[in-house]
Amino acid sequence: MQLKTFKTLWGNQLSIDDACDQAISAGFSGIEGQAPSSREQQIEMLNAIKNSGSDYIAEIVTGGDYVPNRNWTVEQHLDDLKRQIESSLMIAPLFATCITGCDAWEESQSIDFFQRAIELSDSYGLTISFETHRSRSLFNPWTTLRIIEQLPNMKLTADISHWCVVCERLMDSEIPTLEALSNNVHHIHGRVGYDQGPQVPNPAAPEYADALKSHQGIWEMFWTKQYLKGYAFSTLTPEFGPDGYLHLMPFTQKPVADLWEVNQWMGATEREHFKQFRQTLQP
Repeated sequence: MQLKTFKTLWGNQLSIDDACDQAISAGFSGIEGQAPSSREQQIEMLNAIKNSGSDYIAEIVTGGDYVPNRNWTVEQHLDDLKRQIESSLMIAPLFATCITGCDAWEESQSIDFFQRAIELSDSYGLTISFETHRSRSLFNPWTTLRIIEQLPNMKLTADISHWCVVCERLMDSEIPTLEALSNNVHHIHGRVGYDQGPQVPNPAAPEYADALKSHQGIWEMFWTKQYLKGYAFSTLTPEFGPDGYLHLMPFTQKPVADLWEVNQWMGATEREHFKQFRQTLQP
């Protein structure tokens, strides 16, 4: 099994051509991000991906924004999902990672929604991996596990950083629960959270070594399960981003770190980490 890492388009300020070239030059396998809604921009993105030799993971976000509109119904989320699947398919993604649902729904409502969402994606022949995300149906590990138990074929994009801030602790305190749902992890978002936030200021800083080690141990658990299932490659997207995630200095609002440098460091670190991990597995 190999590891493919991806550059997130979250916070990207470059043209799509330059973003793809930057990703490949920095050792990433491709990009992850939302597909444009217009046909012209879809063709432009597809050409950029092809010309650079990039792989592509589509990102789908339902509910109007990353924090969903609280009043949206299941049907509205499904309609939004359908529209974005169709946009994504124009760009030939490996699969789609999806931020969807709502934390305020009853679990039975979320289970019904995900069942229908999986059936919808299957009808298009697109693999969808649902992200563990704050404000969404999969906002904590225990709710996620109960949903997975009802939908054992459901795939997950594991972003442990969200659960750290929701639960106010590192997730190595919850290993039995994570082990129980690890069979469903299809994709990893490699951002490092901590007990008071979803993004440490800089994962290379020694004061966050414990948080980094905690996440890496859990990622190894997911990699092991993927290896045993016969995955040819695992995928990981370093996803340090802006929008309140990146720490800013008071008054000046100067960022405490450069996001591209942080994501490059995270990608290179996890590629090396994976090489070391791979040596521990049976040939």
